Amino acid sequence: MQLDVLNNKGNKTGRSIDLPDEIFGIEPNDHVIYLAVKQYQAAQRQGNHKVKTRAEVKGASRKLHKQKGTGGSRKGNIRNPLYKGGGTIFGPKPHAYELKLNKKVKDLAKMSALTYKAQENAIVLLEDFSFEAPKTKNLIEVMNSLGIADKKVLIILPDYDDNLYLSCRNIPNVASTQLSDMNTYEILNADTLVILENAAKIFIEEENVVTEEA
Repeated sequence: MQLDVLNNKGNKTGRSIDLPDEIFGIEPNDHVIYLAVKQYQAAQRQGNHKVKTRAEVKGASRKLHKQKGTGGSRKGNIRNPLYKGGGTIFGPKPHAYELKLNKKVKDLAKMSALTYKAQENAIVLLEDFSFEAPKTKNLIEVMNSLGIADKKVLIILPDYDDNLYLSCRNIPNVASTQLSDMNTYEILNADTLVILENAAKIFIEEENVVTEEA
């Protein structure tokens, strides 16, 4: 898949990059995408929900009345779950929601998501740029130049850029991530992927390494 590299004014630079089909042109696997998204969303849950059982609520342990002869039902103490202020039966307890996925499964999910974006022509290659200081206005101008200001955008960087990260932090529909931190959910959640030129070259280098090992 060959794409032209644009500058931050939206004009062609005269350069192009051939993104490897082994990453951007595979047969997508929807099930591993589901697993990767499920893992990501599960990891966002704190899992610190907690209610008190009858052993933990405040109240005396005295039996309310004798077992037989009252004409009423049998009762224990005031902490009985049937009473207001009593404990909760089968309530939630703290636990982790983390899911384990093998690295090969996660890589396949990311490649499947990238393939879908390639099929939708939702990938833009942009030459590397940076700001001297964080400036949201400047990044909005770049998005306008590329014609994607009204879309959900994920900017994929070769390395962390503090000024660029801070510039897009106040734009609700724009996010940035390092190539090494990119995940399936972020790829699918974006309408358009903006891949910086050096990040795109890393895709090619990684594919060459895999080919040599094979």
